[in-house]
Amino acid sequence: MRFPAMAALAACTLLAACAAPLHAPEGLVGSEHRVRVTSTAPALAGREAQLYLRELAPSVGAPRGARPVVLFVHGAGTPAEVSFDSRRSDYSWLAHVALAGFDVFALDMTGYGRSTRPPAMSDPCNVAKAQQANFVPGLIAAPCEPSHPTPITTMDSDWQDIDAAVDFVRALRGVERVSMVGWSQGGPRIAGYAALHPDKVHRIVVLAPAYTRNSAPQAPSPLPRLEGSMTVQSRTDFLANWDRQVGCPAQYDARAAAGIFDEMLESDPAGAKWGPGVRRAPAVPTWGFNQAAVARLQMPFLMVAGEHDKQVDPKRVRELYEDWGGADKVFVDLGCSSHNAMWEKNRRLLFQATVEWLREGKVGGMRQGTLRLGY
Repeated sequence: MRFPAMAALAACTLLAACAAPLHAPEGLVGSEHRVRVTSTAPALAGREAQLYLRELAPSVGAPRGARPVVLFVHGAGTPAEVSFDSRRSDYSWLAHVALAGFDVFALDMTGYGRSTRPPAMSDPCNVAKAQQANFVPGLIAAPCEPSHPTPITTMDSDWQDIDAAVDFVRALRGVERVSMVGWSQGGPRIAGYAALHPDKVHRIVVLAPAYTRNSAPQAPSPLPRLEGSMTVQSRTDFLANWDRQVGCPAQYDARAAAGIFDEMLESDPAGAKWGPGVRRAPAVPTWGFNQAAVARLQMPFLMVAGEHDKQVDPKRVRELYEDWGGADKVFVDLGCSSHNAMWEKNRRLLFQATVEWLREGKVGGMRQGTLRLGY
C-alpha cells in the first residue's frame, strides 16, 4: 500500500514542507510531500492547513531537477491519488507520464483526500437534506440544519492551494514553469489558475473540463447559501453514475471499478464510517472559467472528451476549443469512453496523448484541430 509511515507524517507538523518515501511501480521512485499553508478557504480562513502532494519520477536517467515537471489537479469529488494513481495494474495516469521521463506531482486540494479537511466536513448536517437519510443513517435522527450553509472552499481558495503547490515544486525542482493536467472541475481550477499566473504554466492537458461559456467571472458577494456545502457519494451511486455512461462493450472492468471505490474510502477514513461508506468532498461553485477568461489564455492546450460522457457534455468541451485564445490547441474525441476515461479500456490512448502533448506540444503530429481516437 502506498501510504507514508506515521512517524514521517508526524515530522511534517514541525516543518513548512516535508517528504516521506512512497512505494512506486518498477522503474519509478515516489515521495509524499506535505506543504503547510495559511488557508484562504472560508471554513478555515487564516488557519494552518496541509496540502498533500504525491510525486512519481523515473528511477534512472536524468536526475530530478533536470526533468520537466507536471502537476495533476483533480475534479469535484475524487482525490488526486485515486483519480490519477490508482493501484490497479496499468491504471495510473501518473505513472505512465512519469515513466515517459517527467517528474510528476498530484495535488489534493483542501477538503480532499489526505489534505486538511475543514471541521465543517465532520458534520453530516452539511450534506443536502435530501441525501442525509440515504448517506448518513445512524448519524442523525432526522434531517438537520447545516452548521456551515455556504461554501467550505471556493475556486479562489483552490487557486491559492494550487499556487502554493506550484511554488513548492518550482523551488524543489528548480524550474520556472510547470505543465498541468486536470480532470473535470480540475479544468476550471487549472485554467483559472493559469489566467492568474501565466508565467508559471507551460502546457495544459484536461479531460472533461467543466466549461460553461457564460459562467460567473468572479466570486459572488456574499457567497451563496448552498443546498449542501458538502457532497457525498456511496458505492451504489458511484457505479450507477458510471453505468449510465456506458455506450460500448467492455468499456470498463467491474472489478477495477470496485477496487477504485475501495481506494476512495481508504482516502477518507471518516467518510468510510458514514452509513455504507461514502466519499466526502466540498461543494465548490465554479467561476472564472468562461468565454472571456479563456480567450485571453495563450499556452498550448489539449482537451479530451469521452464520447459517452454524461457529466460534462462533449459539446461544452468543443466550445472550449473554439473559445481558447492560443493557437496551439487540440480537441481529442475519445471513443468508447465516459467521464471516467482514465479508468476505462481506452485509457492508454488518453495517457499517450498526454505524454505527446507534454513532450512536444503535439498529438498525432497535430498542434491544432480535432482528433478522433479509440473508434
